[in-house]
Amino acid sequence: MKKQVFSFSPSLLEIFLLEMAVWLALWLMNNYLATLLTLIITAIVFAVLVIALIAELIDRSKVPRKYFWVMGVSVIAPILSALIYLLIFGGKIDFDL
Repeated sequence: MKKQVFSFSPSLLEIFLLEMAVWLALWLMNNYLATLLTLIITAIVFAVLVIALIAELIDRSKVPRKYFWVMGVSVIAPILSALIYLLIFGGKIDFDL
């Protein structure tokens, strides 16, 4: 009898929508923390993406293309959610600590 293996591979759109939902929820709950995390995480993920792309150009690896796309989506999602938050609230970020 064959053993069934559950395989779940979300599409890029699903990953993007999930990330947007999480980032928008974070922005709505705590815009100070969301601002810090957006700046820090976006910078780190962007740096890793650039280094990975440079390494891939120098020497091809077995890393699937989807990795690079997911990293790109992970850079775009927090920035876009911050812009949506700013658009909704008229461009004002109020840090009530």
